[in-house]
Formats: sequence, C-alpha cells, structure tokens
Amino acid sequence: MTRIAYGVWDGQVVDQRAADAPLPVELSKLDGFDYFNKGNPIRAFIGDRGFLVFDDSVSLVDAFRRQMEMAASQSCGKCTPCRAGVPLIRDALAAYAQARPSAGDLAIDLDGIVQLARQIADSSLCGLGRTAPVALLGALTHFRADLEAEIATGRPLPQQPGMDYMTAPCIEACPSKINVPRYIDYIRDGKPEHSLGVILQKYPMAATCGRVCVRFCEMACRRSLVDEAVGIKILKRYVADHQKGPDALRFTRDLIARPLPPEMRVAVVGAGPAGVACAYHLLLHGYHVDILEALDEAGGMAAIGIPSYRLPKDVLHAETDIITELGGRFLFNQAMGRDFDIDALFARGYRAIFLALGCQQGSLMGVAGEDRAAPGYETGISFLLKVHDHIAGTRLTPLAGDVVVVGGGNVAMDCARSALRMGAERVHLVYRRTRADMPADPTEVEAAEAEGVIFHLLVNPARVLSEDGRVTGIELVSMRQTEVDAKGRRGVEPVPGSEHFMACTTLIAAIGQQVQGGAIRPQDGLNLTRWGWLEVNPFDLATSRPGVFGGGDCASGPSTLIHAMANGLQAARSIDDWIQLGHTCFFPRTRMRALLHTHKLLAADCDELPVRLEYRVHHPELDPEVRRTMFEEVESTISDAEAYREARRCLRCYRIYSVITAQPIPEGAA
Repeated sequence: MTRIAYGVWDGQVVDQRAADAPLPVELSKLDGFDYFNKGNPIRAFIGDRGFLVFDDSVSLVDAFRRQMEMAASQSCGKCTPCRAGVPLIRDALAAYAQARPSAGDLAIDLDGIVQLARQIADSSLCGLGRTAPVALLGALTHFRADLEAEIATGRPLPQQPGMDYMTAPCIEACPSKINVPRYIDYIRDGKPEHSLGVILQKYPMAATCGRVCVRFCEMACRRSLVDEAVGIKILKRYVADHQKGPDALRFTRDLIARPLPPEMRVAVVGAGPAGVACAYHLLLHGYHVDILEALDEAGGMAAIGIPSYRLPKDVLHAETDIITELGGRFLFNQAMGRDFDIDALFARGYRAIFLALGCQQGSLMGVAGEDRAAPGYETGISFLLKVHDHIAGTRLTPLAGDVVVVGGGNVAMDCARSALRMGAERVHLVYRRTRADMPADPTEVEAAEAEGVIFHLLVNPARVLSEDGRVTGIELVSMRQTEVDAKGRRGVEPVPGSEHFMACTTLIAAIGQQVQGGAIRPQDGLNLTRWGWLEVNPFDLATSRPGVFGGGDCASGPSTLIHAMANGLQAARSIDDWIQLGHTCFFPRTRMRALLHTHKLLAADCDELPVRLEYRVHHPELDPEVRRTMFEEVESTISDAEAYREARRCLRCYRIYSVITAQPIPEGAA
C-alpha cells in the first residue's frame, strides 16, 4: 500500500508523519501511487476532493501555485469569482514561491487567500471554479503551519516537476475522452463548426455517433442529480448535421501537415468504426493507409448491423468516405484467412498492421433442437444482414406470422424492431433476466415497446421445436431471481415444472457474436484469449506479434461503436510510435486517467450550483404506429434554438488534478 504522509481528503485530515494514524476506508486501499512512470515517484496528488502528500519534503506553496495556474488558464471567464479571483491567488502564491515581497507587502496574504478561495468555491458558476480551491482551503485550514514554514525561509522555492490534467465526469466516462463541456460551450457561443472540430480531434464519425452512441457520458452527467442529464448525444448530432452545404468542412490531403514518403504504409484489416478511426488518424499523421474489408462496403457492423431507421446509410457512408478524401484506400471483398494473411501483408511492404476484424458471426443458444441451417432459424447477425439486403433491395426477406427474438441487447432490439417493419404479425422478445438487467440502451428498449414488441421477461429457451426440418416454435422455461453474484447482479435459475411453448415462424437468437471462423489462424503467430478474442496489451493494443496491433470487437468481444473508435485512436498512436521509434511510448494522460479510474478519485457528487430546473430537449420523432411500417429515420435533428437551450443546461463540471513527481514526466518515452 502507498504510504500517505499527510493531507486532507473529503474533509478528513490525515497526518502520519509522527506516527501511523487510521486512514479513511477509501484511502486505506490506495495502492499503485508509488510511481507515475517507471522510476519516477509520485510525491503529491491534488484533486477536487483534497490533496495527499506522499513525500513530506514537497513544497505545498509551489504545488498549489501550479494547480491555480492551470485553473486560471482554463477558466472560461464568464463569472467574476473565477475569472478574477483565481489569477489573484495564483499570483500571490507565485510571489511567495519566488520570495519576492514580504507577506506584509502582498496584496493578498494567507488570510486573504483563504477568504478569496472560499468566495470562489461558493459563488463560481461552474465546476472548475467551485472545485479548484478545495484542496488549497484544506491545506490552509489544517496545515497552514507547513505553508508558513516554507514562506518563512525567505528563499525562492524550486518549481517542482509534475503534470496537471483538466477533465470532467462526462469526459472520463467517454471511451474516446472527448472534451464534452468544450464542444457544448461552442454550441452555446453559436459556433457549431468549432464544436465539430473538438469531436473530430478524436474520430471522424460524428454524425454516426450522434445517432447510435450508447451515451456513457450522459450516464455520468452530474446534471442528472438536478433534473435530467444534458442531451450530449443529440448535441453531437446537431453539430454534425449542421455541417452541410458549401460552407461545410472538406477533408483533403491539404489537411495533412507532414506527408510521409510512399513507403510509410500501414494496413488496416476491417472497415468498421475501429478500422476507420485508426486509418483517419494515421492519414492525418501523413501515413499511406489501405483498409482491407471482407464486405463490399465500409462501415462494418455499423453498416450491416444497425438498421437505417436508426442510422441512414448515406450518413454513415459520408463519414467513411473521409478516408478516401484524405488519400486512403478501401480494398473491398478482401477477407483475412481467405485472401491474405499476416505474412502476406508484411510481404507487401506494410510497416505495421491494425486488426479490426469485428464480430460478424452470431452465437448459438446451445439448446436442444437448435440447427443453424434450419429454415426459420436465424442468429441476430445473420438476420441483420438480411435486413440490410432487404432495405438495399438486393434480396427481399418478407416476414409473416409470429417472430421470436431471444436476447436483451441492442442487437436484439434492432432485430425485433426490424422484424415488425418486414411484415411480422407479432414480435415477441424473450429475455432470461429482468428489464432492468437488459444490456440494451434503455431508449432502444422503450422504442421497441412503443412500436409493439411484446416482452417476455424471466424466461429462457430450453428447446427449439421443428417440423419437417423447419422451425415451428420454442420451448421456454420460467426463471426466478436468486442471490446477487460477484458482479453485483442477481442470478437467475429455472423454475421447476414451468416449461411452456411459444409458436413462431421465425426464431432469431440475438445472444452474442464472435469473430468469423478461420480469420485468425495459428500460422499468424497471434495469441488468443480463452474466449477466442485477440490478445492485446491494454496500454498500446500490441499483439503477440511485433508490428501487429488489434482493437475493436475482435479484441474485446462485441462492444460499442464509441469503444471501437477509441481503440482506433489508441492504435494509431501506438503504430506511429512503433514505426518512428521502434517501440510504443508512455502517454502521461493515460496514466493520469488510470489513477483516477482505478482509485475512483473523481468526485461522484454534484456541486451545489444555483440551477433552475429545466428538463432536456428531445429529438422530434415519428409516431410509433407510422414508423413501425417503414425504414426511414425515426428521429430528426433539433433546431438551433433547441440546441442553444440544451447547451445552456451544461454545468461545466470541470476538475483539475495535479501530480508532483520527483523527476520531469516524459512525453514519448518507452
């Protein structure tokens, strides 16, 4: 366990310099704080809940000076306490640190700093101003003698190495770590094109994500503790859809500041969100990128697995086309394991490879009578492929009678809602747990129910019924909840004697996905996990084979579009390091995020801002009775006035975290 010398955390004072003292429960489990990077001890940590000193020779005056310097540089300047007060405290601490005037000559002495810090914390209008002085106030209240002793020496204090990191709960919840408050600020300022620029720093598929993202950011939004979470997703869609016409942003090779020689080539396998995001960032770095895709179009599961009533194909293709506009190439109908392997790609001269294969093979339920080849039986993925072809008009698949969908995820909801649109008389959705346990986005569950999907909860398939080789129904067994399991979710078990039957003409098993068999073979030299996923290093996505990286569903199992795009960015950084330096590099921001996440250091409460109750704006959408008959997009973009109103609801819950280290923190070291 990392030993704490002294500090204040959540108002609890810790001082173990004289003798070991009891620690708050949360701090008693603090571990992994010994080093920030290899051989570089962490001497102090400052956050929104207090500060912790691990090396009692740390200069508190300098530590708080650098934290307030960061706060001053990031203040939006829209309220006086933060705009004027934070720089005053920064300058006073800097004067003390440089031993310029005596305390009596300062405009603000320590008592004045306390008064000003309290005023900033009590009256600032956003999270940055309200949380920035918390740690300083703790130090001045409980360890003032330590600060006075530093000042009393009359000697300049050395500037200590370390790093400062500004974030917010919504940023940390987002796999891509988009600066959500910043892009909302730009909407509030009437600059949607600037807002889009913030998003494009992380990935190119803003309009796609604005339609189908599962909104981890909104789940973390502190506004939900007041009324409702800010509509971060609908604001993203607003700024993406706003970019139309002659003034829209154009992607060309002119955007690339440092084009690399033609031999700097990278192969990306898979044109799904992970592959497209990786190629996008590599192209912007000047590399020449080819994306090899088994299908005849780009988008991966976003193209074939998300129906057009949620994600119109022209929207998706406009964003995947960014790759060709930047000079990249799509090589379609090229399947790994069939048309090429890893050795062949290196033989073609590619310097590195990113595997973003996706999971495009459905999983079986594993019950009696199940036959993948039986007429009337579909996996979730095979059915959505037919939906894709049905909408495109290349292969019509009309349905009739009753359809049963097994599963509780987004794929199951897409299958159920699509089946209604393809002519099913009734669609039944079977799930073995409760509605609250469903992994699907709650808005998708609500939409399915509104359109007429019939839910059967706490029931599980036991046997598939067939006649003359064709599916005719399914035997189900009722389930009951048991004790809470290790993951905090209540288990379920069958109820004896509860077997019953449900007739159907089509049965869709939407219970899971896996990598297409034969894509990765032993001769590729790639290690797989016990679940059959590609084994990668979580810090740089490197595989067991040098120069080969992996991400997206093939490395994590079926996940979300935003996770896939985050992997694409991460892989692009690692590939750039690998090609240029021969190794991947330490990334300080990733390390800081790991500290915050592992130890749950980000405050979970909401600052008590003076907020008027104002509920969120919702997308205009088609009536359920109308939309269940068509595949046109269900939702439409909000108006300028609605976007401004929604952007004003953001509380700007920024926080600043600082570490003081023994040595400078390297950017780009191994």
